[in-house]
Amino acid sequence: MKKIKLLSIVVTSYIALVSAASASAPLFTPAQEAWIGEIAADYLVSHPEILVQVSQKLQTQQRERQQQVFSIKVMDNQNALLTDPDTPVIGPEDAPVAVIEFFDYQCVHCSHMAPDIEEVMKQQSSVRYLFKEWPIFGDRFENSRKAAERGVAIWKAAGPDAYLTYHNGIYDTGNIEGALTLDDISQATRAALGKKPFPESDQMAALARNDELARTLGLTGTPGLIVMPVRQATPKNITVFPGTATAEQLKIAIDKARQ
Repeated sequence: MKKIKLLSIVVTSYIALVSAASASAPLFTPAQEAWIGEIAADYLVSHPEILVQVSQKLQTQQRERQQQVFSIKVMDNQNALLTDPDTPVIGPEDAPVAVIEFFDYQCVHCSHMAPDIEEVMKQQSSVRYLFKEWPIFGDRFENSRKAAERGVAIWKAAGPDAYLTYHNGIYDTGNIEGALTLDDISQATRAALGKKPFPESDQMAALARNDELARTLGLTGTPGLIVMPVRQATPKNITVFPGTATAEQLKIAIDKARQ
């Protein structure tokens, strides 16, 4: 106990002296610095939980700083996020909150998260959901890009219900990381459109805009999720998930965006 109190006094005094002294003036002799270091080292060895607490606090601070940076970029790009006519949208036009997902059909993490997105959509029907097709694996898996193009085209040709049927149908195949086939895409298309003919169209410009927007926001991979109010967005009510999120985490973010 005496050593702990002594360490506290030494550390407090050391911090105070460092703050008050000029940078050029030495505060302690080498022997004194070695002595302080020994006391601190002994204490940390005896109380390793302090290191865990410090590490956790640093991680929390880093996440908060990252969220602040993400939020500012989201606010700077609200129109591109919320009003792109080539972005599939599900939910009421007057919804107060938007959930925006950047995804690739061949992304294993996107596939694993798809059931959580479905669950949230069923439970939070007053929210607007926007799906940013971002086929980042298109260079490796050609059908990643083709599935994304088809999704945008179905949205534009047949609307939200058809798009959602197609979107969920692709994920329901369970074929990811290069396993998705043209037949999978065709079957999901037929499920979405029925006997309606599919209008072939080039959607590369829409996908290119999504790619540019994702990179502008600082997203480095899929999935990427943004939960924000449609109006009066601030860093305090925006949540960005630069990776996966559980259904519970999304619900908490939606509640935060409503405040």
